[in-house]
Amino acid sequence: MTCTRASGLLVGGWILFSGWNMAHSETSQPETQRVIESIQGPRLFAAYCAVCHGKDGKGGGPMARALKVPPPDLTGLAVRNAGKFPLDRVQKIISASEPVPAGHGTREMPVWGPIFSQIAWDQDLGRLRVYNLAKYIEQIQTH
Repeated sequence: MTCTRASGLLVGGWILFSGWNMAHSETSQPETQRVIESIQGPRLFAAYCAVCHGKDGKGGGPMARALKVPPPDLTGLAVRNAGKFPLDRVQKIISASEPVPAGHGTREMPVWGPIFSQIAWDQDLGRLRVYNLAKYIEQIQTH
């Protein structure tokens, strides 16, 4: 009986330690898989913007007709801003750190900054994603 009891205690202790060790390692180490894999502007645009703004950024994405407020033509931002692309403002609009025109930041048009930086250790990559996305929108401007 003593051998059986000792074996039971040993097995029980091992199970408790294993469970504690797994829980501890999961909370103390950041995830190795990224929430959003790409940090490249064109890929981010294709994944998050093109559905409304269209692949070309002109506002003709497949969801555009279903929206109450039509998505703007992103290729004309520089033209509408006296020929200078408003990089800082575009980054603020994407990240929701500036009030935006109607339709942007609502349930119809989510802001992506918080999504790009969902977890604390990913904050710098989130800012980089916002910057790269804004730089891509700058590249598609029609001057």
